[in-house]
Amino acid sequence: MASDWINTPFEALTSSELYCLLQLRQDIFVLEQACFYRDLDNFDAQSWHMRYVEDNQPLAYQRCLPPGLAYAESSLGRIAVPAAARGAGLGRELVQRGIEFNQGQWPDAGIAIGAQAYLRDFYASLGFVAKGHPYLEDGIFHVHMRLSRG
Repeated sequence: MASDWINTPFEALTSSELYCLLQLRQDIFVLEQACFYRDLDNFDAQSWHMRYVEDNQPLAYQRCLPPGLAYAESSLGRIAVPAAARGAGLGRELVQRGIEFNQGQWPDAGIAIGAQAYLRDFYASLGFVAKGHPYLEDGIFHVHMRLSRG
């Protein structure tokens, strides 16, 4: 079984890789969460796409966004682990790798996220601190969070 962590800019994705990543995002954020929203938000082409792949299937995925795109800080987004792969620590490792990447790529920018509110404690355990009150986005409560450590 071939497996690997991969992080590439958008232009380095093959059409097959992009298709699998978009399918994963749709499976989780549209179907599983029953959320009707515009996934293709014009941020993909300017982001890095980090994923853990086994046998050509992504089992963990996130976008690493540069500062000034979604927030003044750099950001992590579209963080996704399919249901069948949850519980093995892939989500935690994914976000930790994203933090390390963003801090290395944009060391002075900080990291901000728009976390789904039910995952607030998970992100807090990785050093993120909630800023402000929960807000409704696409029918799901979110909370702005910023990384508290350097």
